[in-house]
Amino acid sequence: MAKSNVAPVNITILGKEFQVASPEDEHQTLLQAANFLDKRMREIRSSGKVLGLERIAVMAALNLSYELLNGPNVDSEQASELQQRIELIQNKIDDALEQSEQIGLTDNP
Repeated sequence: MAKSNVAPVNITILGKEFQVASPEDEHQTLLQAANFLDKRMREIRSSGKVLGLERIAVMAALNLSYELLNGPNVDSEQASELQQRIELIQNKIDDALEQSEQIGLTDNP
């Protein structure tokens, strides 16, 4: 099985655009994940209880992690694998945010 080429894909979350490197054959899944996250973050923001993009992102990540780790039929091995995947995704998001700050794409209050 041949490896897919890694290429950038633009995602938009809460009206901010991010460029994330991803294997080409995973672009659609990444876009779906970004849309799901955007929806969750908008729900948190509209509740009015959490302010600030970073805090909204952390709350969304915590909620999603909790749901994944406490879902039906999740054993400790699956939970560990999910945790590793969450950390990998978090690192990718951190890298994208850092790069966007370096080129001036994000707003710093």
